[in-house]
Amino acid sequence: MADLSPGVPHVLVVDDDERLRDLLIKYLGENGFLASGAEDAKAARGKLHTLAFDLLVLDLMMPGESGLELARDLRRTNDVPILMLTAMNEPDDRIRGLEHGADDYLGKPFEPRELVLRINSILRRVPGQHDLPDEIAMGDVVFRPVRSELVREGTPVRLTDADAALLGALAARPGEVFSREDLIAVTDTQGGGRAVDVQITRLRRKIESDPRQPRYLQTVRGKGYMLIPD
Repeated sequence: MADLSPGVPHVLVVDDDERLRDLLIKYLGENGFLASGAEDAKAARGKLHTLAFDLLVLDLMMPGESGLELARDLRRTNDVPILMLTAMNEPDDRIRGLEHGADDYLGKPFEPRELVLRINSILRRVPGQHDLPDEIAMGDVVFRPVRSELVREGTPVRLTDADAALLGALAARPGEVFSREDLIAVTDTQGGGRAVDVQITRLRRKIESDPRQPRYLQTVRGKGYMLIPD
């Protein structure tokens, strides 16, 4: 299981509303987090089995297993912080959510800035949180994780959202091998392992002086990929 917690905080957004889920993933990514999504409790369990997350943003009302049921079950074996995000915003609902193991509770509609403030407030209470360096050097290329910026000799290099998610995941644990399955879970890459390989090839063209003989974004045969910065 890949654990990204010592680097950029990794948040799992669990919500059956695809539009809201995608917006939250994008917004959190723009505000210094790695963010992944799950459309229901079953998908969330699959990602929790693969990766260690720093916090869950969890909707209550979902098809199948509810957010309350998932939170209650997780609390038996997992201490991952949970922020419940739901339209059920009456006092009794909030109390029920806290009783089922939530660390905080935010009603819809909400201000995205408040969500980020609440997430940071929860994470400050969790021991072992560390920030990545402002810059990660790879030869004449510099990656700035919080801003998702890549610069070559002072000139910005364009990163797509997929580029930034993949590079951010690898940069969170330099020197650690990520399997294709780990990277799919972290970045929500569509198309399976082959799509990850294609994305890695594109990133190498932006990072490496010779993409055919990569120095920084390395392949570990039979296991996956890892980033080795200077």
